Amino acid sequence: MSTERRPRADAERNRARVLEAARTLFAERGDEVQLPEIARAAGVGVGTVYRHFPDRRALVEAAAEQRFAEIERYARTRCLGEGPGLERYLRHVGNVLARDRGLSAAVEAARGSAGSEPRGDARAGLESAVAQVLDHDRAAGLLREDCTVGDVFLLVGCLSSVVRTGSGDWRRFLDLVLDGLRPRTA
Repeated sequence: MSTERRPRADAERNRARVLEAARTLFAERGDEVQLPEIARAAGVGVGTVYRHFPDRRALVEAAAEQRFAEIERYARTRCLGEGPGLERYLRHVGNVLARDRGLSAAVEAARGSAGSEPRGDARAGLESAVAQVLDHDRAAGLLREDCTVGDVFLLVGCLSSVVRTGSGDWRRFLDLVLDGLRPRTA
């Protein structure tokens, strides 16, 4: 029998409110956002924020994990049907990154040179979902045979860089990438 107690419903709601406020503020202002601002936006005290997240880095990591979980859910629910799933997945990721530039900046600032790629369970979940999308697209004849999950993670890293730095039109970048991922004809 486990002695671990489940968090109270109000505590879970408060945690969700803090995460939602953090994601909104990070998206708007990036790494400049401080915990007291997040607490005010969530309608809770700073102590509540610290009860759920011992420091700012933990809150940034939780926001990133939540975003990765949403991307994984999208891949599993929207990219395994008709048509090119990998294209839908990459365009969705591009839209998320463009919308959440500030969160990406906060994640990179919190992690330093470690980057903003998923880790741990989030990475395993995304790898599994992307593998299913690749298998689906290969079976449908929509994707070259040698494309791997590692290739997709590399492309997402490049896409992230294009979005983050504004070094070009990320949609054009994806058009070029997707053209290179189509099956080769003799």
